[in-house]
Amino acid sequence: MGFFKDLLLKKMLKNQLKGVPEDQQNKILQAVEKNPKLFADIAAEVEAKMKGGLDQQAATMEVMMSHRTELQDIMK
Repeated sequence: MGFFKDLLLKKMLKNQLKGVPEDQQNKILQAVEKNPKLFADIAAEVEAKMKGGLDQQAATMEVMMSHRTELQDIMK
């Protein structure tokens, strides 16, 4: 079952990353594979901030900044 979940996640991410160079897409996918819980937490926090009134871009930037150290470690 994990295989199908991973496949679905990759397909979903690829759709979200249209226009991003393929090497960058691969780097992001690898980061998600390294720490899927972090990205699930980030998604939940973004959603909560959007429900609180922020637009998607502002919510995403705020959450990403709060997790920047963790994200930098994963992207190395």
